[in-house]
Amino acid sequence: FTAQAPEIEKVEEDFITNLLSKFVMNVTALNSYLDCPLGFYYKNLIRIPAGKSESLVFGSAIHYGVEQLFKKMQDRKEEKFAPVEEMIADFNWYMKRHRENFTKEAFDRRMEYGDEVLRNYYNKYINSWNKVVAVERNIRGVVVNGVPIKGKLDKLEFDGKNVNVVDYKSGDIDKAMPKLKPPHEKDPNGGDYWRQAVFYKILVDNYGQKDWTV
Repeated sequence: FTAQAPEIEKVEEDFITNLLSKFVMNVTALNSYLDCPLGFYYKNLIRIPAGKSESLVFGSAIHYGVEQLFKKMQDRKEEKFAPVEEMIADFNWYMKRHRENFTKEAFDRRMEYGDEVLRNYYNKYINSWNKVVAVERNIRGVVVNGVPIKGKLDKLEFDGKNVNVVDYKSGDIDKAMPKLKPPHEKDPNGGDYWRQAVFYKILVDNYGQKDWTV
């Protein structure tokens, strides 16, 4: 009656070794492994397809709306942000495109909530946002202590060579706060968001193509 964790058969070692030879670490995979090594094996190595949750799709829609706001600002000659209604329209488009992931009630509720939070976010920061940015920046080809790492960063804000890395989060703030804490006795690896921030700093600091300070 002793509880035992499931184990991968030893015969799969050669198969796993081949997968790992091509593997490049990213922060999602790192967090997945620390949460559950077996889950990491299926999700990040075998890559078994999984359904998208309502919260995940909603977060992606919020992300898409903000991403498009900055991309369109960069495309305009005068570097001016579009009206908030345009950002809301991009959010709505993404939500409707992934309508199948929601029940009718959840879809209506998320649409209303997304409209509210995006308007509040826009109105609070529209006059203070840094316009010297890189959006959705893929960084690859970085090796740290023999480990290849990569990442896709939501936004980089520049002040000369000084860089502020921005990652969008759309979840419950009360649940998010513990994830921002550095390592402590109960969680020696630190919270997921703290670890993500450190991972991105390591990634950008070791990005040989640019001389940026994070």
